[in-house]
Amino acid sequence: MIPKEMLKKIRQIELRTKRLVTETLAGQYHSAFKGQGLHFEEVREYFPGDEIRSIDWNVTARMNQPFVKVYSEERELTLMLLVDLSGSGFFGSVEHTKREIAAELASVLAFSAIRNNDKVGLILFTDKVEKFVPPRKGRFHVLRVIREILFFEPQNRGTDLNGALEFLGRVVPRKAITVCVSDFLGQTNPTRQMMDMHLRRHVVLSETLAQTSATALRQANRRHDVVAVQITDPRELKLPNVGWVVLQDAETGQIVEINTGDQRRREAYAKRQADAQEELLKLFRVSGIDSIQLRTDEPYAMALEYFFEMRSKRRHLAA
Repeated sequence: MIPKEMLKKIRQIELRTKRLVTETLAGQYHSAFKGQGLHFEEVREYFPGDEIRSIDWNVTARMNQPFVKVYSEERELTLMLLVDLSGSGFFGSVEHTKREIAAELASVLAFSAIRNNDKVGLILFTDKVEKFVPPRKGRFHVLRVIREILFFEPQNRGTDLNGALEFLGRVVPRKAITVCVSDFLGQTNPTRQMMDMHLRRHVVLSETLAQTSATALRQANRRHDVVAVQITDPRELKLPNVGWVVLQDAETGQIVEINTGDQRRREAYAKRQADAQEELLKLFRVSGIDSIQLRTDEPYAMALEYFFEMRSKRRHLAA
């Protein structure tokens, strides 16, 4: 039996996200992600404006007037959600944690998918694959996906995107829309950064992610349509001036005491975060992967709409 409080939270997310899907995003999702191919439907008379390349010359010759072939997109797709449940996902300095934002985002994408008759699957990962939910259709399946993202208790707290992508390749052999939802911190965890600065070690914070994940991302994107969704919190980008604080690494448990009143330390931290973010975006570009940047203190709807719009425009230009 699912506890009432858990059901209430799942239902709240469903109500918030289904309205957004119904009013805006379901059609944009359809336009942004193309099907597996084209399916021949019928032949009909030619109308001005029809593509000349679609004329069926055999039928045209027999009927002494132009006819065109009509195709429809083979629409049924699979949406795979890869959601990072490492320790840093429980952080949130504003109303919602990164994990809660991940659940809402997954809800929007999943409801958009099932409205387009697509299947939805889920892989939850830390430094190992914690849970695999095979792709299925239907509202109750989507509610299960939301529940797992919100309330599943992972055994580990580290991060290994590489392992999750390798597992995806084994369990989903056919092309799928693959959305990786993570803060993409890994070894770039902000607490770890402060430890590095405290110990006066210079660590290029995006190197670990680039070294361990670049190859896996490129390989996954060759088989699937991979989209990276990064969720960050404002306190991970800039330190507030609140004097001495004790920070604990969410993934290793290490503790360090830092003086945030030191302006040079705050400026150095902000610069290193900005540099790491630029390296991460460069990694996505080099790997040919589209990305969406979300924050816990900003609405996610506009970022999603912009992403779908850009994907749709690019798809139409390529057609």
